[in-house]
Amino acid sequence: MKKLALVHRLSGIALALFLPLHFWALGQALQGEARLESFLRWTDQPLVKASEWAIVLLLAIHLTGGVRILMIEFLPWRDWQKTLVAAAAAAALVIGLLFALSSTAHAQGWPQKPVKFIVPFAPGGATDISARLLGQKLQEAWGQNVVIENRAGAGGGVGAAEAARAAPDGYTLFFPSGSVVTANQHIYAKLNYDPEKDFVPVTMVVSGPQVLTVPADSPYKSVAELVASGRAYPGKLTFGHAGIGSQTHLAAENFVHQAKLDALAVPYQGEGPGLAASIGGQTHFFVGNLAASIGHVRGGRLRALGVTSTSEAPQLPGVPPIALTVPGFENVGWFGIVAPRGTPKAVIDKVAADTRKALEDAGMKEKLFAQGLAPVGNSPEEMGRAMKAETELWKVVVRERKISVK
Repeated sequence: MKKLALVHRLSGIALALFLPLHFWALGQALQGEARLESFLRWTDQPLVKASEWAIVLLLAIHLTGGVRILMIEFLPWRDWQKTLVAAAAAAALVIGLLFALSSTAHAQGWPQKPVKFIVPFAPGGATDISARLLGQKLQEAWGQNVVIENRAGAGGGVGAAEAARAAPDGYTLFFPSGSVVTANQHIYAKLNYDPEKDFVPVTMVVSGPQVLTVPADSPYKSVAELVASGRAYPGKLTFGHAGIGSQTHLAAENFVHQAKLDALAVPYQGEGPGLAASIGGQTHFFVGNLAASIGHVRGGRLRALGVTSTSEAPQLPGVPPIALTVPGFENVGWFGIVAPRGTPKAVIDKVAADTRKALEDAGMKEKLFAQGLAPVGNSPEEMGRAMKAETELWKVVVRERKISVK
């Protein structure tokens, strides 16, 4: 019985130290939404969550032990003191449970204002197109505006750094192409963000192949002709891309490597500007995402020579796989959502679930198909595993191709 009394008193001391924190939390809730959101983001940290449940456990132990002790009159307290202690313990238990569940309640009411997608490339590229298509559907589901903010530069690094610094409240999400969070860390000697430490996966939204194009007036009519010219005149061919480390850059480098060509890379601030330069004849070829290139191909501004998938893309009938000329070649890109680390798990799960539901819509599928994109909508855990595997893959490719930015 003495041991029970000791446990009861020690747990009571611990609770006495934590009770002011509970009352402070209550005060925050009464001081306005901004203060409350800041507090709730803090409570979502792993260490704080662990302490929340530790408090709940302490409360249970304290209350159980206290009732047992009071029942057998172990402590020489008066009846009113016993009643006061029991009431305080019960009140603390209720407050503790509310405190532990506060972040979940916050997520259930999310979003209560516009949500921003930071896209790390200029308008007109596949990343931008994907974000806008999804944003329209999520806007309908959430009853809040989804704002697309294009922050181009440094192969997606400018937008990534801004997203990494955003408040982890779910109101700023990052919508990159896969390479920004799986390849840039191997290419850039210095990054203003850490893909693994600054972000948590939410869901891969769409995936799709790239298409090798040349200007409409180019003399090259096939992949074979382009490859033959490149081998005959090493260093003559040039290709544009959306920025060092972007999917279009890595896809082109992969093609150049496997085709055994010597070609000069020309970076642009996004896929849209890179395609515009190719249309104007400033570069010889461009390996762009199908979603961004297909309109220019159908409009006669670019000529499609081959697709990076192992089979023909139904959106571009008659355009053969590059693998028919360069055996074993394949390259498929993806676009998805990641969130600043510390974003409530419940919010992450909601975004993933709502995205999955949006991608199941027949109208959405039709729009994506027209752009050469396939819906994915996997779970945060599945996305995390896929990103980890892709990070290791690009690590090898970047090293072998000696792609680096000091």
